[in-house]
Amino acid sequence: MLAWALVAIGARLPVAMAPLALVFAVRERPGGYATGAGLGAAYVIGEVVGAALLGPRLRPERARGALVAGLATGAVAFAGLGLAPQAHPLVLGALALLAGAAPAAAPGGLRALLTSPLPPALAVKALSAEAMLTYGVWAAAPALTGVLALNVAPALPLLLAAALMASATAGMWTLPAGWAAHGGDGTSLARTLARAWPIYVTGAAAMSLLALAELVLPALLEQRGIGVGWTGPLLAGFAVTSAAGAGLYGLRGAWPGSLRAQSLVLLLAVTGCVTVVATAGSLPWIAGALLAAGLPQSGVQVTRTLSLRETLPPSAHAAAYSVMYAAVGIGYTASAALAGAVQAVAPPSVAVLAGVGLTLLLVAASAVGDRRVA
Repeated sequence: MLAWALVAIGARLPVAMAPLALVFAVRERPGGYATGAGLGAAYVIGEVVGAALLGPRLRPERARGALVAGLATGAVAFAGLGLAPQAHPLVLGALALLAGAAPAAAPGGLRALLTSPLPPALAVKALSAEAMLTYGVWAAAPALTGVLALNVAPALPLLLAAALMASATAGMWTLPAGWAAHGGDGTSLARTLARAWPIYVTGAAAMSLLALAELVLPALLEQRGIGVGWTGPLLAGFAVTSAAGAGLYGLRGAWPGSLRAQSLVLLLAVTGCVTVVATAGSLPWIAGALLAAGLPQSGVQVTRTLSLRETLPPSAHAAAYSVMYAAVGIGYTASAALAGAVQAVAPPSVAVLAGVGLTLLLVAASAVGDRRVA
């Protein structure tokens, strides 16, 4: 677990740093903020496309070679972005796209390497530990990126991302070469993955709520007359309570109800908390609701992964994790686009409520799909 965690940090911290690091790297150019936003969009598009295309092509018995190649390519792309921040925007966009796409199969592959040899009881604890690590990384990334970019050099976060991804590439050789390829039933991989579509929809719904919390919170605080400087501490607190929620979920091991029922209940709890964030008028209520939202948010992540393990054969797990990764990226992008469009004509609070409505539609679709699949 320790070796796996070190590799996972090296692979995931660059992903968490990338959008903000790209903005800082080019912000001093003419039109720098617009260029940075475009590079961030290119990076996310690369992640979604790479996860959808490369993840299902991982071969269980020789996954390490593909993961090493992807991480190494990502390290080179990050290094190019950090060494040439003044290059033409099209060149930077291509590098950002490559940095997102090349290592996009790594999250699913690493999760399969972690959980494939474990019995169900230990898999719950391992996935809870993974969720704690993930939220810890996402809590640390913005602060680390800002400190390095503002106090040392604007491009340094991208160079650090390249070094971290290179270290993850080397660390892959301390992990197993792959996992058992048993468990197929003769059905094509695409049809096998399609069985779990309601779970992917749940993942997209959960990530749409996270997009609302991250992207609309500064404008919402300003609307309420609260200092925008509270954004960072509030989001850090959200990440900390999410990590705590993952630990609590794994500590008990078994919870009432099916995994999919647990996921839907937890997702509705997050939705309720975000609704309070949108309608509250004071900092204590906003902070309390956001911190409370973190506890069930991590439970959604763990339960949807366990649902995939329960629904699909082991040979399809890594591919399913990658499809889930693509789905949550789509959910984040859709929510961000909706929030931006609504904010152009309405207050930020209305934008959050519109995003909540989108989430509830996705939750309803997932619930209906679960019944049909069952």
